[in-house]
Amino acid sequence: MANDIISPENLVYKKPALMNDTAMHYCPGCSHGVVHKLVAEVIEEMSMEEKTVGVCPVGCAVFAYRYLDIDWQEAAHGRAPAVATAVKRLWPDRLVFTYQGDGDLACIGACETIHALNRGENITIIFINNAIYGMTGGQMAPTTLLGQKTATCPYGRDPELHGYPLNITELASHLEGTCYVTRQSVESVPSIRKAKAAIRKAFEASMAGKGSSLVEIVSTCNSGWKLSPVKANEWMKEHMFEKYVKGDLKNTLDK
Repeated sequence: MANDIISPENLVYKKPALMNDTAMHYCPGCSHGVVHKLVAEVIEEMSMEEKTVGVCPVGCAVFAYRYLDIDWQEAAHGRAPAVATAVKRLWPDRLVFTYQGDGDLACIGACETIHALNRGENITIIFINNAIYGMTGGQMAPTTLLGQKTATCPYGRDPELHGYPLNITELASHLEGTCYVTRQSVESVPSIRKAKAAIRKAFEASMAGKGSSLVEIVSTCNSGWKLSPVKANEWMKEHMFEKYVKGDLKNTLDK
């Protein structure tokens, strides 16, 4: 009976083969696990398992190499786009992507991010934006929203004191070297499906040599936000995703 139920024609969903059985270190409710799954599924569907190189720097996703069974290269804090540039130029037939958080990408790595995108390197940058430093205690990040409370701005981000949030995705959409720039989320099943399609589109653009792609995933940090996973998804949808332009900000792939 059990074998009949799990026979191939009855199988609705299974764990991606590229995902290892290692228990994840992410907090319960964190969006990283969802995005890991999407990346694994896309790589499998593209049959790029043996030709993919991921680059991961310091941050919550520093141990991504433990979970996805592909080639990985660790980078110094913020330097993932520079490392990815070297990998792609040395091995142009490889699918090369970075996987970075907002503190890493938009703060210490802002220079590497902007210049790699502007050069039109044939890489994809996956930008996990939860608007806070999740790994080191919930401090304010460059992307922390106005009024958002963190450990270092307990009364909310004040533009006169802290400056304005840095909108990396909007900035990237104006750079000459980018071919595909999009903002997605993973707070619901429809959003997850759209995020997966965006990752696939970016990877295909990289392999076609069309320039740089940036896929921002607006994500949750329920531990840093001090909310339950459910409440964190609700807060994210209300305060983060719906305040921005949804979907593609730049798409020159069909032009």
